[in-house]
Amino acid sequence: MSDGTLGDGGGREFERVAGELRARMNDGTYPKGSFLPPQRELAEEFGVSRDTVQRVLRELRSESWIETRQGSGSRVLKGQQVQSPTSSGIVALRPLIDRAFEQPEVTLDVFTLTSESLEGHIRMQAERIRAKGIAPQRIALRMMLPADSLELPYWRTGQPAQDKRLKARFLNIARWYTESLRTTLRDLQTTELVPSVDLQIRRSRLVPQVKLYLLNGAEAVFGPYKVYKRSIEMEDGEVIEGVLDVEGLGAGLTHHVKDAEINSQGTVFVTDMQEWFDSAWENLTD
Repeated sequence: MSDGTLGDGGGREFERVAGELRARMNDGTYPKGSFLPPQRELAEEFGVSRDTVQRVLRELRSESWIETRQGSGSRVLKGQQVQSPTSSGIVALRPLIDRAFEQPEVTLDVFTLTSESLEGHIRMQAERIRAKGIAPQRIALRMMLPADSLELPYWRTGQPAQDKRLKARFLNIARWYTESLRTTLRDLQTTELVPSVDLQIRRSRLVPQVKLYLLNGAEAVFGPYKVYKRSIEMEDGEVIEGVLDVEGLGAGLTHHVKDAEINSQGTVFVTDMQEWFDSAWENLTD
């Protein structure tokens, strides 16, 4: 997860830059082992201050996305990988999303902690639509997020005052990405680039321990959140040590595909996950 109170422009700019860099590391724009552009170039590209870029890089370093050495820049340590039996090995998530959006009708069912990674993918697809690279006629997205009132096992230190601040931080980040996702999809419909857009978001009484994407009723991308401890720099500059965080964007995922064989492993997995999602959507959400 990333930082930022997001109640003001500074927090929003921080989150925008951090989210975009994570997305680029995930989709292979900045592959593992490569170096991020210099701070000056990043500041110019995103139209932010060097201070904002430096704070973003500190956050990415604390999340183990990059390592920074004086005089040599920031080297990428990881990216999101998907184990896919249909591709004979490891692929990234973005090509799977790309392919799903190349269909006339796009359906996505998503169960996740926040819409952070999904927001990045939807933004990328919106850019493809605006560039006339693809032309879906309908996009239908159902997303289950944990209810705000749930007691979360993540973003905790065991100190009540700190835990309260950390949860507020998480909720602010989650709301920011959700609103950005809404705006992107709304713009596609109001500009008539996509004739039909249906976005439904429900709050679940479940705390996600895994991330699940169901693509066009035919594919599932699934993986656990990995829990680890790190330090988090708050908006006011305070650094909170030993925070339980989760790795979602950089976590390993598996890809499963429905085929013509009703008893194949892929078909059974996708069918079971779709049935689970539908039942949780109807019975465990508000």
